[in-house]
Amino acid sequence: MTQETLVLDGRLKGYPLGAAPCAPEQIATLGWNLYQDDLPYPIAVLDEQALSHNLQWMQAFAQARDIVIAPHGKTTLSPQIFRRQLDAGAWGLTFATVWQAGVGVRAGAQRVMIANQVVADADLDGVVALLNTNPGLRLWFLVDSAEQLARIEDWARRRQHRTPLDCLLEIGIAGQRTGCRTAEQAMTLARRIHASPALRLGGIECYEGGLAHGDAQADQKAVTAFLDGVREITQDCDRVGLFQDETIILTAGGSAVFDVVAPALRASVSRPLLGVLRSGCYIAHDHDFYAGFMRNIQSRSGLDDGLRPALTVWALVQSVPEPGLALLSVGKRDVSFDLSLPQPVGLAPHGALANQPVPTGWSITGLNDHHAYLRFDPSGAVIPAVGDRVILGISHPCTTFDKWAWMPLADARGHVVGAITTAF
Repeated sequence: MTQETLVLDGRLKGYPLGAAPCAPEQIATLGWNLYQDDLPYPIAVLDEQALSHNLQWMQAFAQARDIVIAPHGKTTLSPQIFRRQLDAGAWGLTFATVWQAGVGVRAGAQRVMIANQVVADADLDGVVALLNTNPGLRLWFLVDSAEQLARIEDWARRRQHRTPLDCLLEIGIAGQRTGCRTAEQAMTLARRIHASPALRLGGIECYEGGLAHGDAQADQKAVTAFLDGVREITQDCDRVGLFQDETIILTAGGSAVFDVVAPALRASVSRPLLGVLRSGCYIAHDHDFYAGFMRNIQSRSGLDDGLRPALTVWALVQSVPEPGLALLSVGKRDVSFDLSLPQPVGLAPHGALANQPVPTGWSITGLNDHHAYLRFDPSGAVIPAVGDRVILGISHPCTTFDKWAWMPLADARGHVVGAITTAF
């Protein structure tokens, strides 16, 4: 399949109103540069060098541990990034919804996991439509209850659908997201799935991220204990012959403790087992939330190098109405704020062709829809002025990507060397 394309033009936030329409793959020919104010503010920017580094770093991390990755596509929902992940060696892609899966399939994915329950008729119809129109596609979704199984079986009878759909049994955590809460519940449901003509059980899935809180040792202990239980359920299902594919899938992995997850994606079973890591935020990383987890990963694993923040949002100082306060041209509509507020990481004074670190103590203390409150020491050596560019680091890339229909890729000198689009 060919990836989706979107012509860039002035209808999209961040694209110059007076510029001619352009295909994403042609944008480098326009000669735009961030430091020359060729793009309007605010503008979300991807660092090409950091993005490429993260692609290769995560692929090498997985390969060294004899597992594969199926990156969670909900992070970017970008066909161009999906293509780069697949070209870099990703085994497949993961999504949260059937609709999102369609974006990934059109970008070229041949193996897709929907890390969520599929229940509604329209979504089950959508799964079948994807399979029927994409020969060779493998698609798995999650099942965690007899009630869901009954809904699927009822759909299959009404649709007269006789080919079983691939699924994974989800193991959950008490008080948190979806998934079977006990081993007994999981085994009972696995037997029900095995006996059902509507589904085919391909493996076991879980999500451990809710156990990680930033304490390196405590996170490792809690996640390891949970994954040990998941592995035991995998072995028990194999022992009684409940898996129905030639290879057993064992999959986990958010973006916080994937170093702890990776070795747990192995188990002694009677047939080949494929460990699949589903981290998504690694592609852009961030300056705060995941940066802290990355430091823990490097410490636990003895890694000298790690992921690099690739996503920033550039804003203009539009007013300095009083000492110690500057208003930036960026707000809740433009940048993530669900985990923490953005943080100033660079300053490019008006007319400068490079950026410099911001002084210690500069911080964003609040956001409106289209304003950010930058607080600074009015007696400091560097004072923001109207027309200066402030580069903001983010926490949690998912909720910045979904605010932009496109983003430029830039090199270290600010040259726009490419673009990606999103499909939110």
